[in-house]
Amino acid sequence: MVQNKPSLVFQKKSSTEDMVSLTDHPVSETNLSTPLLSTTASSSSSVTSSDADDSPATSNRFELRISMTATSGFHSYRSLAVLSGHVGSVSCLALCGEFILSASQGKDIIVWQQPDLRQFTKFGQGDGSVKALVTVGNRVFTAHQDSRIRVWKVSRRSENLFRLVDTLPTTKDYLGKFMKQSNYVQTRRHHKRLWIEHADSISCLAVSNGFIYSGSWDRTLKVWRISDFKCLESIKAHDDAINGLIASKGVVYSASADGKIKAWGKANSSSFSHSLKGILEGHKDVSLNSVVVSEDGKFVYGGGSDGFVMGWSGNSELNSWKVVCEMKAHQMAVLCTCLTGNYLCSGSADKSISVWKREACGGICRVGLIRGHEGPVRCLQALPNSVGDGFMLYSGSLDKSLRVWWVPRDSAQTEEEAPPVQIVEKSYTLLAS
Repeated sequence: MVQNKPSLVFQKKSSTEDMVSLTDHPVSETNLSTPLLSTTASSSSSVTSSDADDSPATSNRFELRISMTATSGFHSYRSLAVLSGHVGSVSCLALCGEFILSASQGKDIIVWQQPDLRQFTKFGQGDGSVKALVTVGNRVFTAHQDSRIRVWKVSRRSENLFRLVDTLPTTKDYLGKFMKQSNYVQTRRHHKRLWIEHADSISCLAVSNGFIYSGSWDRTLKVWRISDFKCLESIKAHDDAINGLIASKGVVYSASADGKIKAWGKANSSSFSHSLKGILEGHKDVSLNSVVVSEDGKFVYGGGSDGFVMGWSGNSELNSWKVVCEMKAHQMAVLCTCLTGNYLCSGSADKSISVWKREACGGICRVGLIRGHEGPVRCLQALPNSVGDGFMLYSGSLDKSLRVWWVPRDSAQTEEEAPPVQIVEKSYTLLAS
């Protein structure tokens, strides 16, 4: 089965409140001046259509002007923009076409529109602190502290609002199982729940081949079918809370506070049942807070509470893994990681983001350091496509802000390779459609 890339269809608003401030804030160790997004020509059109999947043809031409100073040592950066509007700490991010979705501990979800980086719409208030979100087609799945998954659907005929269409487990799923005692499991002493329910906060979500995977602090991994929202399986996956999930090439990887990353796979394409394929061992008594996988599936990276980023490579059966790198990335816990091409980014409780270049053997070397957040960096996302000679990076923090960064590729140097001081000025005119 071929997995379709998630895409949301929105109708562009004609006017929105400006929630963006291009920053010139003083940032420690800053050697790269702030790139500027300046709109040179733009057009927006609103097209009425009876087909809910038709999106209006719009394009925005904007210029990215970069004035970059390369000094001895690796680069550090200023934020391109700061997006404010959340009432709580930013807990998760998702990228979908020209839109950025961010959610917070304050129960709100904001959709931001690129390239002008303005607030497009806001939804989800009052439904429990949001821990994770993913997009599938024209639906958004959000995981909450109240142990529920909520499903939102784009309503283009209602001023681009999102409406809540279901909550998982669904009422139908409850009714089909609550009468049978064998469907109940012990969650703690003298307390039982249906096996389709999470017993604690849902901390992470992943999408793969028509299924949603949810990981929870209750140590279980649950599998949901997207077509009917039915819970198909619950796995006692770890000995402690599950903090991160990612799916790649039919394999699901779960990172846990028990210090392990586990690889889960199905026996065959027609099976709903998952089995453990392999275990990636981290440092002893150190929580693993995030997990990412290289595009070819050969390397897995995890961020730990001891500030280390570790990397593993596995054999073809994924039942044997070896450590290929372990780098002290931060002074405090690594809370999040993301991958784009040969670059890995790690966000930390020390309020910084490290940029790493991956080597062919799976090793990593630091090429950049990003400072600017006033609180721990909780979530990261990077655009898969290049913008000029670099890529766009988005970071969410406990300081309630979402920051946007432009990270140069060609100019990135390792700590050992950085050249003497030189000034490079470049200008790109890009077309976002």
